[in-house]
Amino acid sequence: MDTTQPKAFDRKDGALVMAHILFAFFALLLGGIAGLLQSVVRGGNVTLPGGIGYYQLLTAHGVLMALVFTTYFIIGFLYSGASLTLGGHLLPRVKRLGWAGYGLMTVGGLLALAMILLNKASVLYTFYAPLKASPYFYIGMALVVIGSWLSGFGLFYQYRYWKKTNQGKLSPLFGFMAVCTMLLWQIATIGVAIEVVVQLIPWSFGWTERINIMLSRTLFWYFGHPLVYFWLLPAYMCWYVIIPKLIGGKIYSDALARLSFILLLLFSVPVGFHHQLMEPGISPLWKYIQVALTFMVVVPSLMTAFSLFATFETNGRAKGATGLFGWLKVLPWKDVRFFAPFVGMLAFIPAGAGGIINASNQMNEVVHNTLWVTGHFHLTVATSVALTFFGITYWLIPVITGRVLTPRVNKLGLLQTIIWCIGMFFMSGSMHVVGLLGSPRRTAYTTYGDHPDAILWMPYHVAMAIGGTILFIGLLLMIYNVIALMRCPKGVTEYPIGEAMEAEESTPRYLERWGVWIGLTVVLILFAYTIPVMDMFGPMQTGSPGYKTW
Repeated sequence: MDTTQPKAFDRKDGALVMAHILFAFFALLLGGIAGLLQSVVRGGNVTLPGGIGYYQLLTAHGVLMALVFTTYFIIGFLYSGASLTLGGHLLPRVKRLGWAGYGLMTVGGLLALAMILLNKASVLYTFYAPLKASPYFYIGMALVVIGSWLSGFGLFYQYRYWKKTNQGKLSPLFGFMAVCTMLLWQIATIGVAIEVVVQLIPWSFGWTERINIMLSRTLFWYFGHPLVYFWLLPAYMCWYVIIPKLIGGKIYSDALARLSFILLLLFSVPVGFHHQLMEPGISPLWKYIQVALTFMVVVPSLMTAFSLFATFETNGRAKGATGLFGWLKVLPWKDVRFFAPFVGMLAFIPAGAGGIINASNQMNEVVHNTLWVTGHFHLTVATSVALTFFGITYWLIPVITGRVLTPRVNKLGLLQTIIWCIGMFFMSGSMHVVGLLGSPRRTAYTTYGDHPDAILWMPYHVAMAIGGTILFIGLLLMIYNVIALMRCPKGVTEYPIGEAMEAEESTPRYLERWGVWIGLTVVLILFAYTIPVMDMFGPMQTGSPGYKTW
């Protein structure tokens, strides 16, 4: 792997990356405000003024945090690494595609946000039919997807150009992972694009009277579960490629890292039915098949855990650490660039265990549509992914802007990470417990006529509000740190790309035969979805008119 560091990051490439990163944090701030208000309302502490709806806030929070923040940050991060590892700068055509994608995503995102704020799209981030939003909300979301496709095409073009000009060479690990991540996104978003363009937009304009609800939900979850891995793969990239460099070690195995990403590409898409285990219109056989495929994702996740802790231990042994856990002592705990992602790694252990519970049919019956699921969601994307993205930010902005992280901002980053963890402990922990007690998700504050069970839930809802408030304080500190990073002293910060250990055998070249892996992914998707989707058409599927309940 070529690890030659440029003296300074390409300025035009940096402008594209920073545009994505800054818009991501703008969305994070707006989504955080909606989340704070939502949490205190759900806890019964506040009544919203001015006719603001609870579900309006819930929609804004989900769309801004889960879709806008993550997508913008991921694309910016991938473009930064592609610029460095796949040639030292982005090709002119790639930059044009990147800016075109950014423009479409921004127009679409702002249009969708406007519809939410005008209370014309309080349909949550899943936009489940038969709840009907303004057609302009769906058009905005479609533009976000199309814009992201253009950005993905730019990455593919940069990778293909590098391969042409470096024939016979193994591609840089970061570039390989970036391609795999965007391939997953391109394949997954086909489902939601079909749902929005073919079903929702004509229906919302009134061109069609009814909508096939089962089909629309299936198309959404075809996209909805791989969306989780679209969030996680860039976090894995940081854990695999960046963290070894930050701790002064080396990547444990280049081949294992690539294989884990290929397996995640294969098994992340054809598993959406485990989100629909309680849906009556899907055959139990096909639910079982997709649950079995879901558990295959555990394999690359365990491979990742093994690789990471092998990296930590070999690094510790090289520095003289002894004993079973002696390597822990030599890790850079006072460096926020390591500390924040490492805490994210630890949070992924209970988050992954919760995912196994959610995907298990009998246990899913207990927790389905309860706040347990919301708690799990916040452990994955709002803790593991968000903290890793925060850790990336502390070195990425200095690299892009030609600055150096100061001890003061580093300390503020450590404080922000701790505040975030405390807030998430209260909020996600309460969600998990009260979910087991039966408290439903996606509902505004209510005591259900002072029912004894609902009264029992109230202290947990208050704890959720406390956790949400602490999290919002951590979010404000993160926004402050982003601004502070852009004001740090001038200097050159190295883009921390790790090197692989010298292996006895080289990385197999078949791991880069994209045609084979894309073909296998398509075969698995067709196997998992063709017959169930065909069953969703017919006389029993009469469809539903639209409803506006707010």
